[in-house]
Amino acid sequence: MTERSGRSSHGHDHGTALARSGEAAKKPLTIALVITSATLVLQVIFGFTTGSLSLLTDAAHLLTDVGGIVLALAAVTLASRPTRDDRTFGLYRLEVLSALANAALLVMVGIWALFEAIERIQNPPEVPGWPVLVVGAIGLVANLISYKILSGGTSLAAAGARLEVLADAVGSVGVVLGGALIIVTGNPVFDAWIGLAIGLWILPRAIRLGREALNILLQSTPKGVDLNQVRTDLESLDGVINVHDLHVWTLTTDMDVLTAHLATSEDTDAHSILDRSRDVLVEEHGIRHATLQVEPVSHKGCDQIDW
Repeated sequence: MTERSGRSSHGHDHGTALARSGEAAKKPLTIALVITSATLVLQVIFGFTTGSLSLLTDAAHLLTDVGGIVLALAAVTLASRPTRDDRTFGLYRLEVLSALANAALLVMVGIWALFEAIERIQNPPEVPGWPVLVVGAIGLVANLISYKILSGGTSLAAAGARLEVLADAVGSVGVVLGGALIIVTGNPVFDAWIGLAIGLWILPRAIRLGREALNILLQSTPKGVDLNQVRTDLESLDGVINVHDLHVWTLTTDMDVLTAHLATSEDTDAHSILDRSRDVLVEEHGIRHATLQVEPVSHKGCDQIDW
């Protein structure tokens, strides 16, 4: 935290926690990448061989899984690099961009699956049931293993990859079901219906992930942070007259950032205000990265700042 007359004695290391999180995420992401890539190759081969829309849709979804995991790996690797003068916050936002890219890819896959499924429902091609069922079952097991491996991560990039793997696991269940129905009924149209269902499953989840990433990029107030309550808690501190120019946004996963001006009575000790404000922000709101300007209430000039 800082005060108007200079920096306080509080130390800051904005990147240490993120760097540790990134290092911890690399191994599970790499393992999940290998498993997902192998499953993708298998589904592509059998999807084209059998002409199964459900397998091809699931394979397309797996392709975005692979891309998402690669982007997540790149994000956590680059984001952990030290800051420098021309990038004072480093590359933290790369993981948010990777999540947004994953969401865009998923939307495209979902739309393609819907159009392809509608056409195939009207003119269903012949699709063998057993290969679809077996390959779908293999994909389901692979997805569950990858999800388990990725379930310990906290970064948004890892969360995006985890969401895709989970959605694809549901898609694999559909593939298995479609293969079973084809075997029992002999009607290949079930493959197209399953492909349609997978597309409908993908779209809302992709849109939700994209909205979350966009909210961060637009510097919206983080979910769970009540800005009015933050203001009230800071203004309740002895010596604080009012709080203005208050802003809270998310820089990257687990890193909400706050800036504010604290107008204080003339005889208030600025160091005490900084210490007590820090405690309130951390203990009551979970905000550990804050820059506070402490100024006497008689100070003039802040009303000229245009946000």
